[in-house]
Amino acid sequence: MDLGLLLNCIVQRDVIESPTMPPLFAIHETCLYADDLAAMERFYSAVLGLRKVSEMATRGLTLRVDAKSVLLIFNPNETRQPHAQVPAHGAIGAGHCAFSIPPDSLDEWRAHLSGHNVPIERDVSWESGAISLYFRDPAGNSVELIAGELWPA
Repeated sequence: MDLGLLLNCIVQRDVIESPTMPPLFAIHETCLYADDLAAMERFYSAVLGLRKVSEMATRGLTLRVDAKSVLLIFNPNETRQPHAQVPAHGAIGAGHCAFSIPPDSLDEWRAHLSGHNVPIERDVSWESGAISLYFRDPAGNSVELIAGELWPA
Protein backbone atom coordinates (compact mmCIF):
# COMPACT_ATOMS: atom_id res chain seq x y z
CA MET A 1 0.00 0.00 0.00
CA ASP A 2 1.44 3.41 -0.92
CA LEU A 3 1.90 6.08 1.76
CA GLY A 4 -0.80 8.39 0.34
CA LEU A 5 -3.45 5.67 0.44
CA LEU A 6 -2.37 4.66 3.95
CA LEU A 7 -2.64 8.25 5.21
CA ASN A 8 -6.03 8.62 3.53
CA CYS A 9 -7.25 5.49 5.33
CA ILE A 10 -5.99 6.78 8.67
CA VAL A 11 -7.59 10.21 8.18
CA GLN A 12 -10.92 8.62 7.20
CA ARG A 13 -10.61 6.13 10.08
CA ASP A 14 -11.11 3.27 7.65
CA VAL A 15 -10.27 -0.21 8.83
CA ILE A 16 -7.25 -1.66 7.10
CA GLU A 17 -7.81 -5.39 6.99
CA SER A 18 -4.84 -7.64 7.41
CA PRO A 19 -4.85 -11.32 6.51
CA THR A 20 -2.56 -11.94 9.51
CA MET A 21 -4.70 -10.14 12.11
CA PRO A 22 -7.03 -12.35 14.14
CA PRO A 23 -10.57 -10.99 14.58
CA LEU A 24 -12.05 -9.16 17.56
CA PHE A 25 -15.80 -9.43 17.99
CA ALA A 26 -16.83 -7.75 21.26
CA ILE A 27 -15.69 -5.89 24.33
CA HIS A 28 -15.90 -8.47 27.10
CA GLU A 29 -15.17 -6.20 30.07
CA THR A 30 -15.32 -2.49 30.70
CA CYS A 31 -13.63 -1.07 33.77
CA LEU A 32 -14.28 1.94 35.98
CA TYR A 33 -12.38 2.98 39.09
CA ALA A 34 -13.71 4.16 42.46
CA ASP A 35 -12.59 4.27 46.07
CA ASP A 36 -16.03 3.48 47.52
CA LEU A 37 -16.94 0.08 46.08
CA ALA A 38 -20.06 -0.28 48.24
CA ALA A 39 -21.53 2.99 46.90
CA MET A 40 -20.76 1.89 43.35
CA GLU A 41 -22.40 -1.50 43.89
CA ARG A 42 -25.53 0.16 45.29
CA PHE A 43 -25.68 2.64 42.39
CA TYR A 44 -25.15 0.17 39.56
CA SER A 45 -27.51 -2.38 41.12
CA ALA A 46 -30.33 -0.01 42.10
CA VAL A 47 -30.13 2.55 39.30
CA LEU A 48 -29.00 0.44 36.32
CA GLY A 49 -30.18 -3.00 37.44
CA LEU A 50 -26.79 -4.72 37.09
CA ARG A 51 -26.23 -7.92 39.08
CA LYS A 52 -23.06 -8.49 41.10
CA VAL A 53 -21.42 -11.72 39.99
CA SER A 54 -18.19 -11.55 41.99
CA GLU A 55 -16.37 -9.54 44.59
CA MET A 56 -12.64 -9.23 45.11
CA ALA A 57 -12.66 -7.95 48.74
CA THR A 58 -11.27 -4.39 48.77
CA ARG A 59 -9.87 -4.73 45.22
CA GLY A 60 -13.07 -4.60 43.18
CA LEU A 61 -16.31 -6.16 42.02
CA THR A 62 -17.86 -7.51 38.84
CA LEU A 63 -21.36 -6.64 37.63
CA ARG A 64 -23.15 -8.49 34.82
CA VAL A 65 -24.37 -6.18 32.01
CA ASP A 66 -25.76 -8.88 29.72
CA ALA A 67 -25.01 -12.49 28.80
CA LYS A 68 -21.71 -11.53 27.18
CA SER A 69 -20.34 -8.48 29.01
CA VAL A 70 -19.46 -7.29 32.49
CA LEU A 71 -18.62 -4.01 34.18
CA LEU A 72 -15.60 -4.21 36.47
CA ILE A 73 -15.27 -1.62 39.21
CA PHE A 74 -11.86 -1.47 40.82
CA ASN A 75 -10.36 0.49 43.66
CA PRO A 76 -7.35 2.15 41.95
CA ASN A 77 -5.42 2.23 45.22
CA GLU A 78 -5.52 -1.57 45.24
CA THR A 79 -5.10 -2.33 41.54
CA ARG A 80 -1.99 -0.18 41.18
CA GLN A 81 -0.24 -2.56 43.61
CA PRO A 82 1.59 -5.64 42.25
CA HIS A 83 -0.66 -8.70 41.87
CA ALA A 84 0.23 -12.33 41.25
CA GLN A 85 -2.35 -12.88 38.48
CA VAL A 86 -2.84 -9.61 36.59
CA PRO A 87 -0.70 -6.57 35.72
CA ALA A 88 -1.06 -3.45 37.85
CA HIS A 89 -3.54 -0.89 36.52
CA GLY A 90 -5.63 2.00 37.75
CA ALA A 91 -6.88 5.43 36.88
CA ILE A 92 -7.55 8.57 38.85
CA GLY A 93 -10.31 10.90 37.71
CA ALA A 94 -13.56 10.49 35.88
CA GLY A 95 -13.88 7.63 33.42
CA HIS A 96 -16.70 6.92 30.97
CA CYS A 97 -18.87 3.99 29.98
CA ALA A 98 -21.96 3.74 27.80
CA PHE A 99 -24.86 1.31 27.74
CA SER A 100 -27.27 0.71 24.85
CA ILE A 101 -30.96 1.06 25.61
CA PRO A 102 -34.07 0.54 23.45
CA PRO A 103 -34.98 3.78 21.63
CA ASP A 104 -38.55 3.67 22.95
CA SER A 105 -37.37 3.60 26.60
CA LEU A 106 -35.92 7.13 26.80
CA ASP A 107 -38.84 8.67 28.73
CA GLU A 108 -38.89 5.66 31.04
CA TRP A 109 -35.15 6.08 31.73
CA ARG A 110 -35.51 9.82 32.33
CA ALA A 111 -38.24 9.12 34.91
CA HIS A 112 -36.25 6.25 36.45
CA LEU A 113 -33.12 8.38 36.88
CA SER A 114 -35.18 11.23 38.34
CA GLY A 115 -36.83 8.78 40.77
CA HIS A 116 -33.36 7.82 42.00
CA ASN A 117 -32.29 11.49 42.29
CA VAL A 118 -29.76 11.06 39.49
CA PRO A 119 -29.60 14.31 37.52
CA ILE A 120 -29.13 14.07 33.77
CA GLU A 121 -26.05 16.10 32.95
CA ARG A 122 -26.61 16.16 29.18
CA ASP A 123 -29.38 15.00 26.83
CA VAL A 124 -27.86 14.90 23.34
CA SER A 125 -29.54 14.25 19.98
CA TRP A 126 -26.90 13.09 17.51
CA GLU A 127 -26.86 13.53 13.72
CA SER A 128 -27.29 9.76 13.38
CA GLY A 129 -30.68 10.00 15.12
CA ALA A 130 -29.37 8.40 18.32
CA ILE A 131 -29.99 10.08 21.66
CA SER A 132 -27.62 9.97 24.64
CA LEU A 133 -28.40 10.63 28.28
CA TYR A 134 -25.33 11.44 30.39
CA PHE A 135 -25.17 11.33 34.19
CA ARG A 136 -22.59 10.67 36.94
CA ASP A 137 -22.07 7.68 39.22
CA PRO A 138 -21.00 8.13 42.87
CA ALA A 139 -17.30 8.26 41.87
CA GLY A 140 -17.92 10.99 39.28
CA ASN A 141 -17.58 8.72 36.24
CA SER A 142 -19.59 9.78 33.20
CA VAL A 143 -22.26 7.19 32.42
CA GLU A 144 -24.10 7.29 29.11
CA LEU A 145 -27.29 5.60 27.96
CA ILE A 146 -27.51 5.46 24.15
CA ALA A 147 -30.81 4.97 22.37
CA GLY A 148 -30.32 4.07 18.72
CA GLU A 149 -27.27 3.60 16.52
CA LEU A 150 -24.63 6.19 17.32
CA TRP A 151 -21.66 4.91 15.34
CA PRO A 152 -21.57 3.83 11.70
CA ALA A 153 -21.42 0.09 11.08
